[in-house]
Amino acid sequence: MRTEQATYHEAILPEYRGNPWIEALPRKVSADEIMDKFSNYPDLDIHIRENPDPLIRAEYTIRLKALRQPLPLYAEVFRAIETALKDGYSAKNPFTPTTAQYLHYAADERPKIEPKTGYFEPKAEGLTLVGDSGVGKSSMLEQVLNYFPNVIVHNNYNGKKMEYQRQIVWIKVDCPHNSSVRDLCEEILSCIDDIVQEGKTKPATTIGALTRQIEQKIKVNFLGMLVIDEMQRLTLKRTGGENNLLNFIHTLVNKLGIPMFFCANPPFDDTLARTLKAARRAEGGGYFIMKQLTRNSQEWEYFIQELWDLHWTDITTELTEELNNTIFELSVGNLDMAHRIYRDAQRLVIGSGDERITVGVLQQAALSALGLSSKTKEVINLRDEITMPRRNRRVANQTIVTEVKDTSITSAPIADVTRPQHPEFSAKLLELTACIDLLSRIEDPDLLRRGVDEEDANEYFRGIGILCDDPLKQLA
Repeated sequence: MRTEQATYHEAILPEYRGNPWIEALPRKVSADEIMDKFSNYPDLDIHIRENPDPLIRAEYTIRLKALRQPLPLYAEVFRAIETALKDGYSAKNPFTPTTAQYLHYAADERPKIEPKTGYFEPKAEGLTLVGDSGVGKSSMLEQVLNYFPNVIVHNNYNGKKMEYQRQIVWIKVDCPHNSSVRDLCEEILSCIDDIVQEGKTKPATTIGALTRQIEQKIKVNFLGMLVIDEMQRLTLKRTGGENNLLNFIHTLVNKLGIPMFFCANPPFDDTLARTLKAARRAEGGGYFIMKQLTRNSQEWEYFIQELWDLHWTDITTELTEELNNTIFELSVGNLDMAHRIYRDAQRLVIGSGDERITVGVLQQAALSALGLSSKTKEVINLRDEITMPRRNRRVANQTIVTEVKDTSITSAPIADVTRPQHPEFSAKLLELTACIDLLSRIEDPDLLRRGVDEEDANEYFRGIGILCDDPLKQLA
């Protein structure tokens, strides 16, 4: 949690000026400054590549995980959050009678006497980020949110004493597994208590009392945005669960004017699409889809070039098209998995006597770096969806094999005779050798037993199209 003393910057829009909640937010910066803020390029220390101690050079590969190459979507999400915060706070200037009434009365209990600055009118919209598991949603959201402090402490604003001195800019909670309103309320309450550090609040016993308790906590701390992660859990079937939770969230938006940010896996967009009300609320401030990077995307090229430069082997291996294709296929475009493959590839060859990175090295590194990840359904499905130019790849492989005859890696850790000799089968064979559900993949487990029972097993297998021992004749 990050707490900062308020530093005020005059707002750009006239209607935002004089509002300390808005003017205490970080100043407006250009898109280039935003991307620089979210970037992190570890020090290379090129001289380390010449260090004779392989242990030292291998240690430097730890720096790979610190690489941050932001995608254009980062800036888009940042702008949406920045806009939503300012818009939400624009109706809550602490010096207006409107805000005083907002703080002291529930929306359905406010007096009929209208303040001279008008009744409180919520200005809050929802934002939604949807993407498959592992594409980097949580990492991106964490970086963008951490640009803003969690808490800003106010004392005086232009000589005016601030009655309410704590501004909680954002909090992040997870959607309950059971879509329970009570569970979500208690998590919000606990999160605010942790920030305020004034002791734990005992949750009220009834839902109605608990929601009023939450509303008051949110009001007096001037919460700027509520971020709810794992919103795909809302698809769990439970009597009234989905509707009750959505209604509660709508209440926070409608009554308190709190911008919401939903982060979820793809099933969540189906849930939102069921009603126009839910869809409008969730996409009013921005609807973003984060997809797996594609091989030919500019984003992948930016990332892989930065990653490939971070090496501490004693020789620089050129990033060829074949190597680029290989690391993409092995990582299925997942940045974290690509980090780990390249890290383990360097560790395999450092100190081996031949420190070049080859396709074989990357494949062997993937077996150790992605021992569990490569067996998940998500990765297997993504790998099946990857369509690489197989014909071109085969030609490229044949050319490289010819060139590498005199420069092949001969060190013991890399010389793996079990590697497939046909590159077109490589990905599938590697997947099979590492899978944990091999039996479930065998379509006909009794095939060999039936063949043994036949007079001529080979003829039997030929007859059912399993054995092809004379392809020129049989396939002519």
